[in-house]
Amino acid sequence: MSPNTSGLHHVTAIAGDPQANADFYVGTLGLRFVKKTVNHDDTGTYHFYFGDGEGSPGTNITFFPWTDQGHEGRFGAGQTQTTAYGIASDSVDYWRDRLESRGVEFTAEERFDETVLRFSDPDGIELELVATDDVFDATPWEDGPVPTEHQLRGFYNVALAVDDYGPTETILTDVLGYELEAEAGGRRRYRSATGGPGSVVDLVETDAGRGQMGVGTVHHVAFMAESVEEQEEWREALAAAGLSPSEVIDRKYFQSIYTREPGGVLFEMATTGPGFTEDEALEELGERLALPGWLENEREEIEAQLPEFEGPNVDSSGD
Repeated sequence: MSPNTSGLHHVTAIAGDPQANADFYVGTLGLRFVKKTVNHDDTGTYHFYFGDGEGSPGTNITFFPWTDQGHEGRFGAGQTQTTAYGIASDSVDYWRDRLESRGVEFTAEERFDETVLRFSDPDGIELELVATDDVFDATPWEDGPVPTEHQLRGFYNVALAVDDYGPTETILTDVLGYELEAEAGGRRRYRSATGGPGSVVDLVETDAGRGQMGVGTVHHVAFMAESVEEQEEWREALAAAGLSPSEVIDRKYFQSIYTREPGGVLFEMATTGPGFTEDEALEELGERLALPGWLENEREEIEAQLPEFEGPNVDSSGD
């Protein structure tokens, strides 16, 4: 029998311009730029991580900025439709004002008795802020542009788009330990029995056809494994469910396995450690290009081929 995941570990998407990407997630959303590294499978591409003050699991949205033209994605089945962060219930007005002051168009709605602010990032990736009284363990970023009481408090949920609920629902409930909690407006809501950041997954059906990976789409969704031993249990459970999980891959800051669920979404199971202070001090996170040991001897060549990037613009104007 597999363990129950406590929720989301991170979400990885594909951006365009790295400068616009970092300016938005730090300068507008107030997340901390916790790691600047490269895609281990394509060292000419940055890999950015944005999270809470420590880059805690359950708070990090990460990006591969693809700067070459002609790599735009197309949303459809088998992709993440929206990624949502939790905010305090009394922070809704703050975030309305902040988004408006930065020219970010948004809509507000009530969903499952919660206020949701919905908008897109500069590349068209759909995001939401969900007002909630749930307790999150996010660590405030004391030097950030957003007051600590209004900062994003870790993931609330992701919404996965599929052409049929059934196959993906089976993996969520029978393997990952989620339980159907509610259904309304063409959306089914599932919650992890163990709770925690990102403990909610929504499924929505779409007739848009299969999506195409590229700029403006989410690459994969990662769930938490508390240890390498638990991760191996997940590998066995996923294989027993008829999926084809990868071998364990060392991502420096966590260990990962990958599998594509029947609805087409790429799932990852990532360990909660060792974390981003493995190669940088907490107060220096994101300040330098961090490379794993096996790429360190290629540093000069890698730095020469990476696109221009000055670091995020932390702008607190408009408050």
